Amino acid sequence: MIDILRDYGLILLIGQYPQGPLGGLAMTLVLAALALIISFPLAILVGLARVSTWKPLARVAAFYVHTVRGLHLLLVVFWAYFLVPMIGGKDINATLMMLFALVVYESAYMGEIVRAGIVALPTGQTQAARALGLSTPQIFGSVVLPQALFNMIPSILSQFVVLVKNTSLAYVIGVDELTNAAYQVNGQLLTKPFEVYGLLAISYFAICWLLGRGVSLIERRIVKKRSGATPVAVTVSQPA
Repeated sequence: MIDILRDYGLILLIGQYPQGPLGGLAMTLVLAALALIISFPLAILVGLARVSTWKPLARVAAFYVHTVRGLHLLLVVFWAYFLVPMIGGKDINATLMMLFALVVYESAYMGEIVRAGIVALPTGQTQAARALGLSTPQIFGSVVLPQALFNMIPSILSQFVVLVKNTSLAYVIGVDELTNAAYQVNGQLLTKPFEVYGLLAISYFAICWLLGRGVSLIERRIVKKRSGATPVAVTVSQPA
């Protein structure tokens, strides 16, 4: 494995960059980060639609979530890669198609995280906001979402770990991420598949373990902040 890292380490790390396109581990992390950033606001919309009192909107959001969550990501990747160019009438970069598939997939999963975060809040929060005369957009924008999103930080970061692993499916459509880079290295060596794919497994394990440790650290800090929060006394003036 040391010989492989010495001879092909840069390919596994950044692909052919800067002489060619970015690839390897760098592309894996870029894909995962972009998918999380783009799908997060969409997930908020999906989560809000799921708890909407307008039934048609809630049903459409539920259909989207249950349909996407019921499919394997690989099918979503294939549909994005083959169906979108057919509809658009022109070929689209495989990396963009993989990003599109990840955003569609993660929006459904994180939409459920958002919905769960909203539902988990005490109903008294909403009732108090309504008693103060706040409108529904004000209630969600100023009261519900800030608290729910804070509570969802560990779950969202855990989903990023899942995203990193899901990017490995990009190799089936030729995206030069970490798995595809290992496949190319194995194609050049031919005689060391165990070492190459063993190194690939170690790489994914190390990345996900480090990210998981970071999530645990953030979660402990959130719990500590909650437990150490000082209740704020609210004085209500009595009518004369």
